[in-house]
Amino acid sequence: MKAFENYEVWWITGAQLLYGGDAVVAVDSHSKAMVDGLNNSGNLPVKVVYKGTANSSREVTELMKAANDDCRCVGVITWMHTFSPAKMWIHGLQQLNKPMLHLHTQFNAEIPWDTMDMDFMNLNQSAHGDREFGHICARMRLRRKVVVGHWSDAETQRKIAVWQRVAAAWADSQDMLILRFGDQMNNVAVTDGDKVEAELRLGYHVDYTPVSELMEYYKKVSDEDVDALVATYFQLYAHAPELEDKNTVEYEKVRNAARAELALRAILKAKGAKGFTTNFDDLGTQDINDPKFVGFDQIPGLASQRLMAEGYGFGAEGDWKSAALYRTVWFMQQGMTKGCSFLEDYTLNFDGANSSILQAHMLEVCPLIAEERPRLEVHFLGIGIRKELTARLVFTSKPGAGVTATIVDMGNRFRLIVNDVECIKSKPLPKLPVASALWIPQPDFEIGAGAWILAGGTHHSCFSYDLSAEYWEDYAEIAGIEMLHINKDTTIPAFKDRMRWNEVYYMLNKSLYM
Repeated sequence: MKAFENYEVWWITGAQLLYGGDAVVAVDSHSKAMVDGLNNSGNLPVKVVYKGTANSSREVTELMKAANDDCRCVGVITWMHTFSPAKMWIHGLQQLNKPMLHLHTQFNAEIPWDTMDMDFMNLNQSAHGDREFGHICARMRLRRKVVVGHWSDAETQRKIAVWQRVAAAWADSQDMLILRFGDQMNNVAVTDGDKVEAELRLGYHVDYTPVSELMEYYKKVSDEDVDALVATYFQLYAHAPELEDKNTVEYEKVRNAARAELALRAILKAKGAKGFTTNFDDLGTQDINDPKFVGFDQIPGLASQRLMAEGYGFGAEGDWKSAALYRTVWFMQQGMTKGCSFLEDYTLNFDGANSSILQAHMLEVCPLIAEERPRLEVHFLGIGIRKELTARLVFTSKPGAGVTATIVDMGNRFRLIVNDVECIKSKPLPKLPVASALWIPQPDFEIGAGAWILAGGTHHSCFSYDLSAEYWEDYAEIAGIEMLHINKDTTIPAFKDRMRWNEVYYMLNKSLYM
């Protein structure tokens, strides 16, 4: 898959020399055949590279160090073909800082009952060796994913593929820069947090960036580039024909929205950033009557919508955690087709069993989730420092199941909250022309919303039709953070108990969060 073509996952087979050279040759042959089979299956997004058998502590350590140093390697798959004494893995595993998947499988699918002899027994000891390896991983308290199943089975390959996508997204986040234009909304707690701890734990870096610096890029945008982008808008999106009338203020607003997009794109590219946040109270020089005025004449919502669709992380009102998380969502699901978006809980619809939550924002919802062709419109927006006519893409999301996630700072740890949701058909909003989604949180409105609130979840979240909770389980395992999953089986009493036990765990095991 082109999206992950610069990444690879290393396969390391555990063995030992006790059974002789012929056995090691057989182990090597089997491993190559398995890796080739995985790569040729078409089910894995990241190429698997066979790195040979490890027969000693020195070999294990050298392989793990090499994995750490190779920027293409996003993770390591380990498999014990024969009995591999686990003490020889200790020093290497202490060195490894890449995600690890332990695959419990064997080369052959079935036991050859009529021909199996002691040589076959000695060679095919994954049932034995993987338990030995699993013990040392547990003894060392190592975070890893364990996949059990025959390597040729589609379900086994699906689980490996999920982990590969998460491991690739984790690698992407380790050099992720988020530009925070302005600060955040005053006195808001949930969108803030410890940026130093986030970099230590999650890898990404957040830089405050003055809007005045962004305006330097804004001033340099050429009229020719603006005209070309406006033409692209009119080609891509449905719109009223009169919107193309160059003598109208609405057309000028579309041009200024295009100029804002070009400026944002330029500064993100220049700084190598993968995401950004905005604040509708900080859009440049405050006095629009100043002849030297340089600032956005409207919230850059259209720019944010389009940049999200290209994979830039976005968080509204300074929400840097959501910006980083959205980038990770988008990165994980590259090549998938249903879409993802930053969303905000907007308002509630009480309707019995169909009670739901309208997900929207002032403007910034990603068009990847649109059910139909988005419509480019210009309307008055009466919020923020610029109460002005504002360009935006208007649409409703497609119906279907999905999952939404957020990360909150609990003071002594980060908590990942995940909720399965069901998007349902929305109704037109003629007086509220924004992009929106309407969903019922699982298992139902009362329990889903209640559990989210009890967990301290944000009003912002990152939604995907393509991902499932399994992706977030793997992400939390790699990151070493808490995860709470709200799904069809959730009950409030059990959810409260889970949070209480988690609190005790993290209070008593502070060293595990270091």
